[in-house]
Amino acid sequence: MAGTIKYEELKALLAQSGGLVLIDVRGDDEVRGGRIPGSIHIPLSMLDNALSLSPAEFKARYNATKPAPDTPKLVFYCMSGRRGEMAAHRAHRDGYINVYNYAGAYSEWSRREPKQL
Repeated sequence: MAGTIKYEELKALLAQSGGLVLIDVRGDDEVRGGRIPGSIHIPLSMLDNALSLSPAEFKARYNATKPAPDTPKLVFYCMSGRRGEMAAHRAHRDGYINVYNYAGAYSEWSRREPKQL
């Protein structure tokens, strides 16, 4: 079952080194307006394909290490929370264990943090 994560917890995880993989499932146009630092951009429509790639293919396509099924915290976010929730459920269905949706989403992040491109 996918869980939820709040702003304060995400901030703390971002301050630590390792253990967090943060995936932005918004569309290309939305990402141009800013994103959470350290996130990997994988539009929701591409997520199933991305998670089925080999680690080498994932690295080549997204310039990031593919998350392992037992990644300590695999967190998804979108603009308002719904697509992030869908992504978290899909990842859990595909065998990922520690899956979360940042419920506040980018809309909350952008209100509370300086814009990051």
